[in-house]
This record gives sequence, C-alpha cells and structure tokens, in this order.
Amino acid sequence: MGPVPTHEQISKALEAVIDPELRRSIVELEMVRSIEIGANGVIDVTVSLTTAGCPIRGHFQTAVAQAVGALDGVAHVNVYFDVLSDTEKAALQRKLGRASLPEGTLAQVGSVLCIGSGKGGVGKSTLTANLAAALTGEGRRVGVLDADVWGYSIPRMYGLGATRPPVSPERKIMPLQAHGVKVMSIGFFVAEDAAVVWRGPMLHKALTQFLQDVDWGALDHLLIDLPPGTGDVSMTLAQLLPQAQFAIVTTPQPTAQKVARRAAQMAEKLSLPIAGVIENMSGFATPTGERYAIFGEGGGRELADELDVPLLGSVPLTMPLREHADGGVPLVLVDPDDPAAQAIRHVARGLIALAPLQLPVLDAAPGNGSGPQPAAAPQEANSRPAGMSLPMA
Repeated sequence: MGPVPTHEQISKALEAVIDPELRRSIVELEMVRSIEIGANGVIDVTVSLTTAGCPIRGHFQTAVAQAVGALDGVAHVNVYFDVLSDTEKAALQRKLGRASLPEGTLAQVGSVLCIGSGKGGVGKSTLTANLAAALTGEGRRVGVLDADVWGYSIPRMYGLGATRPPVSPERKIMPLQAHGVKVMSIGFFVAEDAAVVWRGPMLHKALTQFLQDVDWGALDHLLIDLPPGTGDVSMTLAQLLPQAQFAIVTTPQPTAQKVARRAAQMAEKLSLPIAGVIENMSGFATPTGERYAIFGEGGGRELADELDVPLLGSVPLTMPLREHADGGVPLVLVDPDDPAAQAIRHVARGLIALAPLQLPVLDAAPGNGSGPQPAAAPQEANSRPAGMSLPMA
C-alpha cells in the first residue's frame, strides 16, 4: 500500500460523485463538509445533504466510499452526513439560480429526455406517448411529463381524461399510471379540454411543481413532451434540468426541417445536449402495404447529419397510429407489427443504447469502502462531523 493520499487528491476523486438530482459534482456544489486523513489510511468524509430525509443518502454512501477507496494508500473509508444550514442552502440556491432546492423527487430518475420540435403538427405528442409505452415494453420504468401546457394531449392518448391525481401523506402529488407509464399533465387540474391561458411566471411555477412536487419515484426514463417553439417552457426546463437531453422531432419536408433547426439552436444556447433526431410522418403506409412520401423524403437524415447527431428513427404515418392515439391506447401495445409501431420500438432501443440501464447497488454499510477493513476504525473526539446531525431512524 502506497502513501496516504493528500486532501487535494481525495477532493479530486470526489468530483466523480454526482448529485443525481442537481446533476453536478458534490465538490462543485460544496457539499463536502470535511475530509480527515488518518495516518493508518483511514479517511473520514462528511457530506452535507440538502434535506434530512434525503432519499439518495445511500447513493452518496456508496459513491463516496468507492471513489475515495479506489485511491492508493486508502485502507478504509468512513462516510458521515449532516444537513446544510439555511444560510448554506440559500447560497446554493443563488449559485444554481434556483428559487428552491429539490427534495428528492427526481433523485431516482436515471435520464431525462425533452422531446421537442420547432413547430406544431409534427406528431410530437403521439410519438412521446408511444415511445414511453415502447420503453416500458422493453422493461424500463418510464414517466411522461406533459409540458405542452397550452396543447396538452397526453391524458387523452392514455385514456386518463381529467382525472385528478391523489396526494400522498407527505404532500407529494402522485402521478397517474396507464399502461405501465407514470403520467403528469396540466390536463389533470383543469376541466377536460379547457383552454389554459397563462403567462410565463405561471408556467414556470407549474413546471417547477411538476418536477419537484410530484413523487416520480424510481424511473429509468422521464420523457418530457415540450410545446412547439423555443419559449418560456423550454428555458424553464433547461434551468431546472441542466443535464437533460433533447430529441428533435421533424417531418421530412424542408420547411419543417428548417424550423426544427431553430429548436436545435435553442437547445445549444441552453446547453442541452441533443440526443438525436426523430423523423416523423416519413411516408404514409397504407393498410395494403403501399407507401407514399406525402411530405417528401430525407429531411430527418439531412438534419441529423447537419447537427452531427444520430437519426434515432424514421416513423411512417399509419391509420392505426392516429386511431389508437384518439382511442387512448398506444399503438405499440395493440399492434406491435404495424410499421409505425416497429419504427417507434426501434427508436426506444436506440434511446436505451444511449442511456444504458444502471445495475442497482446495495447501500453500503457505514464505513464500507474499498481495500482491507480494519477490525475497528478508531474515532477521535475531534473527528466528529460538523453541522446539523441527521435524526436517527
């Protein structure tokens, strides 16, 4: 075993530990309260959490122990926790430019994909509804946030209508479920098919609540159906979800492609990485198998090549795709052999390849880390963690 690592080396290793909800390193977020180095290779690390009941404590327990334990010269890692003070929370909010800090609602969400387009009428919501169902069919845990506040249609496509979601004892909104997908939409809180006439600040508040006050639970994918254009909703989501990815939906004709390019420019300005392009309505497939290029050909591939991103798939327009969207059941669940359903399932597999499923990791016991474990790690009085202590379970 080599010499004990320095404080700087340990801090550098901790940069690999990412807060799964704020999507930044705990070092960058200044959540590493203290690092204490023992001569015998025992390292004590204290991490400050944003809330005492943080559901991702186990994630930090394991990740910190693994990151520090991998350093040469480390015999044992003790991980302690405390809670940020109100002053520290306020400073962190200012640093992140947020009105509030999340309380764990997105902590168990693996990847967030915003599905957008530069213009309306390209079938974005139909794609989102079917894509979520296709991912569920591949064994993934999926949620859909209908962020198209003015043109919400996801509730109808899942047969949910204007059903009001329940509220948990912890005062969290519980998303409704249909076909194995968790769904949240403004359509659940207004009269069915009622018009929503809101300005920017109200939109920002509603989207913040949908992300932070909804108990999404453990999800592999959260799909967000964006409204068309590049306005307030997209900017709000970019602020709240700095590590989300963006999928651009376009139809093949040059006009739609040029407008979709503006959506790509918006994503670039907001530092949202583009996962790829989905070409929708890439030909009309008749029930007898004939195919007509009603909207032209090749626009999706051309846009993907221009942006240097993958073409995730080309989805034809079929009559059953429209019929089942109006009927409240995604086509991929009813007729997986339909040409449109096959193409959407291909897109789903491409997204899984881009965001592979992480294997579950058991929470490490306190003091667990890499390397040999001493029989008892001595704790001196002056090595007790600072700050507010978490309550015992």
